[in-house]
Amino acid sequence: MEKILEVITNELMVLMIATMPLVELRGAIPIGVSLGLHPLHATLIAILGSLIPMPFLYLFLEPVLKHLSKIKLLDRLVDRISQRTLENSKKVRRFKRYSIIGLVVFVAIPIPSTGVWSGCLVALLLNIPFRYALPAISLGTIIAGTIIFVLTYWVAIL
Repeated sequence: MEKILEVITNELMVLMIATMPLVELRGAIPIGVSLGLHPLHATLIAILGSLIPMPFLYLFLEPVLKHLSKIKLLDRLVDRISQRTLENSKKVRRFKRYSIIGLVVFVAIPIPSTGVWSGCLVALLLNIPFRYALPAISLGTIIAGTIIFVLTYWVAIL
């Protein structure tokens, strides 16, 4: 019974880490493996965890940012976050016709600040409709998870 609770606790920890901005699945997969989960198991949980906040982010991020930008102390921070995200997504903006593919590639690059959270912000800033943004960000997350899985599995077998 104790072993079952430990596995569930570890899975829940990986899931929660994957929902956090900046860390997302890029950090959740290696942490899951270090907790004793199989790399594939940790990857599937991390992908699921990364995708959980996506619909909420897409639907509520814009109104929250608009509200925060009206607060004098926070308007510079909101502007800086928006500008930094737009700078990171220059290639997505450059090819407006291919913005969906660019969004997939942007989210798929497994480096900090290019995950689901930034992908949702990019989709909002570029006015990509939800019905296109959702599958693009999901596919990018799966690709990023696969890349991190391969790297983690490779390190784990060494």
